[in-house]
Amino acid sequence: MTDDSGSTPRTDPTDTTKVALLVIDMINTYDHEDAELLVPSVERVVPVLAKLIERARAADVPVIYANDNFGRWRSHHGELVENALSRPRADLVEPIRPDDESLFVVKARHSAFYETPLSYLLWRLGVGHVVVTGQVTEQCVLYSALDAHIRHLDVTVPRDAVASIHPRLASAALEMMELNMGASIVDAADVDFGA
Repeated sequence: MTDDSGSTPRTDPTDTTKVALLVIDMINTYDHEDAELLVPSVERVVPVLAKLIERARAADVPVIYANDNFGRWRSHHGELVENALSRPRADLVEPIRPDDESLFVVKARHSAFYETPLSYLLWRLGVGHVVVTGQVTEQCVLYSALDAHIRHLDVTVPRDAVASIHPRLASAALEMMELNMGASIVDAADVDFGA
């Protein structure tokens, strides 16, 4: 069986029992307006997220980076990664950089789903459960989790694998995800990749 492009699909898209790890906006230069408030949180999150990415890869779980293009409309994922790695805070990108098996979706707004092929990609992979990580908890993580929820995906958010600008708003966002969206809010060490 082939898909629209003539290639053989990797998985059965009617099977939505699989999980994927979604890494939001972590390919970052940290030279933006809120960086000073954000960086201390990112410094705490990166080692945790690096271990989570490593576990996902070992379990053959798709790792999907959904990253802002920062208004660079001619950019592609390789350019975004190279640019972030050439900046002073490359230490926050190197441990969690995409590998050759990673998937990448370029986004332009807060939600990883808005006007991107993410929904279709997850369907093609047979994913019914997303583990949402990255930054910023009270913005892009929250809106992406909401968009996952309204698409009938199960959502897990590891509280120690999401970075914030405003801790008080981040706590409220995590509570909203849990109460309003039925998201599972856990520690990264407790994320079950089923392997």
